[in-house]
Amino acid sequence: MSDDKQLIEQIVDRYDHEVGMLIPMMQDLQAECGYLPSEQLHCLAKKINVPLSRLYAVATFYSSFRLAPKGAHEVTLCMGTVCYLKGASNISEAICKEFRVEPGGTTRDRLFSFQAVNCVGACALAPVMIVDGKYYDAVTPQAALEILNELSPAGQTVDTTEKEAAT
Repeated sequence: MSDDKQLIEQIVDRYDHEVGMLIPMMQDLQAECGYLPSEQLHCLAKKINVPLSRLYAVATFYSSFRLAPKGAHEVTLCMGTVCYLKGASNISEAICKEFRVEPGGTTRDRLFSFQAVNCVGACALAPVMIVDGKYYDAVTPQAALEILNELSPAGQTVDTTEKEAAT
């Protein structure tokens, strides 16, 4: 039996194959893997005889679940009204272009997980970006890239030729 199937078997057995315990099963799976890998979700769906679409519905409804691995650094950009009016969309665009990541995603190298959120409650500081819990106020697209590039290995900017070769 593969490790994946063994893990799913242990989780399902822990909850006596009770379909009503789907969320705790998925929480345990995420605790083990760091996210919900599609292969394990397929295996779990088969094991408890539930349509795979139901597992994905649960995973996408609850914000605590992740369908992709988490990056080493969490980057949150406020897209609330004040931040948006002060240029948050330009910051988001710059981050997405520079690091080839979409909001809600993780960079290929798993360095950054990037999310754009409705509001962080810091309108007086707009536009606001939070990196690993640290708030950066009055951020510009250039400042955002500088902050993130400092977290890149050796603090160097991403080479555009490397980025294009990676796609």
